[in-house]
Amino acid sequence: MPADVNALITEYGYWALFIGCLAEGETFTLLGGVAAHEGLLHYGWVLLVTACGGILGDTALFFLGRYYGTSILKRFKKHEDKITSANQLIRKRPVLFVIGVRFMYGLRIVGPIIIGASRLRPATFLMLNVIGALLWATLFVSLGYLGGQVIAPWLHALDHHIKQLFWLVLAIALVWGARFTFRRYKRNR
Repeated sequence: MPADVNALITEYGYWALFIGCLAEGETFTLLGGVAAHEGLLHYGWVLLVTACGGILGDTALFFLGRYYGTSILKRFKKHEDKITSANQLIRKRPVLFVIGVRFMYGLRIVGPIIIGASRLRPATFLMLNVIGALLWATLFVSLGYLGGQVIAPWLHALDHHIKQLFWLVLAIALVWGARFTFRRYKRNR
């Protein structure tokens, strides 16, 4: 197994990007752009992989919403007014909503479920989802790539200190775990 972070990114970076973009994505997409800036990953492949992860993740959530959306959305009673507003926007402006949902904070996961429950045609959703994912991937990967100029020097310094940081975090976790266990043991006695 490779010992340094760069080798890990080069070896597993595309898979990590794909898996990370299935659900959330922005953080992974930005980091993919930084890795492309550093030459660890290829910019074009980062775009393609992040777009594919976004497309597949949102498509899965859409079909989850299509078949189980009503029962899932009933659990969000506190957000019922927002779900109603989203449904109205989907009916009025489906293109805007489907393409834009991945850019809307708080709707990244539940948005495609709402769209699926709204009964928007799957073909319409798939076409708009691909367009939205390509725009999203291009924007965030490019931001990460451009931000790599600022972040890269920090990452190089971090790479030199990653082992020390790992051991420090491990020591803190062990001390905290021992303290927690001791307190629990003492309380149970």
